[in-house]
Amino acid sequence: MMRPRSHSASSLGPLLLTLLLAAGAETASAQLQPAPRPAATPTTTPCDPHFSNPQFRRLEAHTISGTRYALAWIAQPEVRVSEFFSLEVAVCAAAGQPQARTLRVEATMPEHQHGMNYRASVRPRGPGRFVAEGMLLHMPGRWQFSFEINVGAQREVLTGDLQVD
Repeated sequence: MMRPRSHSASSLGPLLLTLLLAAGAETASAQLQPAPRPAATPTTTPCDPHFSNPQFRRLEAHTISGTRYALAWIAQPEVRVSEFFSLEVAVCAAAGQPQARTLRVEATMPEHQHGMNYRASVRPRGPGRFVAEGMLLHMPGRWQFSFEINVGAQREVLTGDLQVD
């Protein structure tokens, strides 16, 4: 069972609102939170977190905002201790910002000062879309996901916590 924990971040204003509304969220809070996916046909805005696999539309997406980027991610299958899973990630750029070229995903346990025993393999799935495979959280507790968004020489790191029981 997974429970997202609140995480404060900078707001992207209208961009985040568009992302959250497209994800079916009922609030425009700049916190990591589940956002139920509606059964409706996804929109075609640049920050629509439309995931490639149709079954993902029934799952909850988690959102994180930064100063230049926002992202939404979903895990498949559900995150469980010592079981492999993958993350499908949609990265959205604020107005005037270039699209993400690469993404690096890591997970650490801040209280224990260690990370995963496996390194995730991240590959692109189209503009602003990525999949991170081979993820495994080997202990229960609070994990912090770190998403490093790279755009040439620039980068932004977005983080969010996930409680895994």
